[in-house]
Amino acid sequence: MRQVNNVAAFQSWQDELMKSRNPNARIIIISSGTCGIANGSKFIIEALTEQIRKHNLDSQVSLRVTGCLSFCQIEPLIEIQPESILYTGVKPEDVPEIMEQTIKNKKIIERLLYIDPVTGKKVTYADEIPFYNKQSRIISGDNLKIDPTKIEDYISIGGYSALAKALSTMKPEAIIDMIKKSGLRGRGGGGFPAGVKWESCHKAHGDLKYVICNADEGDPGAYANRGLLEGNPHSVLEGMIIGAYAIGSNIGYIYIRDEYPLAVELFENAIKQAEECGLLGRNILGSGFNFVMNINRGGGAFVCGESSALMASLEGKIGEPRAKYIHMVERGLYDRPSCLNNVETWANIPLILNKDVDWFTKIGTGDVTNNPWGGSKGTKIFSLVGKVNNTGLVEVPMGITLREIVYGIGGGIRGNKRFKAVQTGGPSGGCIPDKLLDLQVDYDRLTEAGSMMGSGGMIVMDEYGCMVDVACYFLNFLREESCGKCVPCREGIERMWEILNDICEGRGQKGNIELLMELSEMVKDSALCQLGATAPNPVLTTLKYFYDEYEAHIKEEKCPAGVCKALIHYTIDEVSCKGCGACVKSCPGEAISGEKKKPHKIDQERCIKCGVCIDTCKFESVKIIPGRHPSVKKELVNV
Repeated sequence: MRQVNNVAAFQSWQDELMKSRNPNARIIIISSGTCGIANGSKFIIEALTEQIRKHNLDSQVSLRVTGCLSFCQIEPLIEIQPESILYTGVKPEDVPEIMEQTIKNKKIIERLLYIDPVTGKKVTYADEIPFYNKQSRIISGDNLKIDPTKIEDYISIGGYSALAKALSTMKPEAIIDMIKKSGLRGRGGGGFPAGVKWESCHKAHGDLKYVICNADEGDPGAYANRGLLEGNPHSVLEGMIIGAYAIGSNIGYIYIRDEYPLAVELFENAIKQAEECGLLGRNILGSGFNFVMNINRGGGAFVCGESSALMASLEGKIGEPRAKYIHMVERGLYDRPSCLNNVETWANIPLILNKDVDWFTKIGTGDVTNNPWGGSKGTKIFSLVGKVNNTGLVEVPMGITLREIVYGIGGGIRGNKRFKAVQTGGPSGGCIPDKLLDLQVDYDRLTEAGSMMGSGGMIVMDEYGCMVDVACYFLNFLREESCGKCVPCREGIERMWEILNDICEGRGQKGNIELLMELSEMVKDSALCQLGATAPNPVLTTLKYFYDEYEAHIKEEKCPAGVCKALIHYTIDEVSCKGCGACVKSCPGEAISGEKKKPHKIDQERCIKCGVCIDTCKFESVKIIPGRHPSVKKELVNV
């Protein structure tokens, strides 16, 4: 590591590091973000290190431990360069064979290759896998190229060159103008143009200003910010330093979820290394610009994803939002001008400065030439999870369709089931049905459909998903996460959840749907912050696109998807049942009886509908029937 006191010294060091990168070098790359570690990557790293030493290959093969490489489902994974051979589900005991066969003899180990869920064929090279080659990984793609613990790796791929350019050749106003012209919109969910926010904060009165990174990421199923921080923390840090220079700030904070210990550790290390190199702290690169970074761990409150609540938490107060008319760029943290953007937004900044506005605006939708709100530019990283074959982090250009994400990158629905809906935008987002699969994914189109971009959660549901139950689940999450400061949110979401819960438990009544819609509009229009204002989205979109399911629950007293226990019953098909007795032994409620080799029966009063019998039956004789069983209907209604 080298300390550089001016731009010329930095550029000289960077040139040396860039020349030292050999594109034909033999490198074993292992993904070791949180998901990789959870699947045993550390044991594989130890095995690889030992084998390299054992075969005396230290001078011929290098080991690169990276952060998340996005394809979380096939972890632990390793990629062998320069060929880009990808092995999935690797175990420590596979390592000797990998070293002997692939590294030394250049032979492919078939059993470790990725199997395409659509074609059923084995794929050898990473760039031939649809999950990767159908993405546009302009931000997350660098995770493959660097060890996140080494600042030299980041500098060798062009890191901090945007900062050097900004400090040596650009005025703050020029940087802000560049970000405005790029059309970059905040990736935290609201989609507010970053350049407009920067300009307002730059012009705000006050000698002391703050730049803040929101890395709270509280949406269930979303972890895109974690993936970036664990894979390339310096890209976020560099973006924040540039932003601070442009705005006129000398103090920065990053607010990270306490549940992200590895991200915290790696960002702390990035700060330390940048300070030691002269890229952070006092008189950065001899420019006279000073900037210090601080890390604050969030306590896990979802409402602290809202800007004013986050700043209150930073101040050591209860995480509660402030009135909407108070603008954070004028009176934010400690009542001083503050600029808050999320992880992904900050990571885009170095790319825009290095590759220019025209490059960035060619990606995405709309025209932002004269209007920063005129489109959705650049890429967006989504956490693709749920009932889809390929799960992980996907980075796609704005304007891609949901169909291309779910079927092109995600490989379609598991078990060849039918696609039913996708939830975008987290708990406050909406459920988009199959008839809108060709909807373009950008800020405006998602909003028109009743959903939102959010921080990047994308949960795919198949035909067996109950949309009333889904709405109930998200409302339950939101009622628990509401800070309770305003009545519409505190009382309105609670009442909406009570109605949804009653419907799912078979207590739905005439008028429930109308009341849900009325409450939704009231909460949406009068809640203090965006948590409350967007909370009705799951209800409104499921009512809009799946109204018949609500009616089936209330009027027909059945759950068409077979999910809500009070509105289904289990039965055994007499024709296919072989009387093997497996279900009898596994039933925790002792509700199944029958003679050996003769059809069995279920005692409806004792059945707890746990589903164990379905998992146990090899002949698929146990069926879920929508609707209450006639013998227990009256009793359940009384309950």
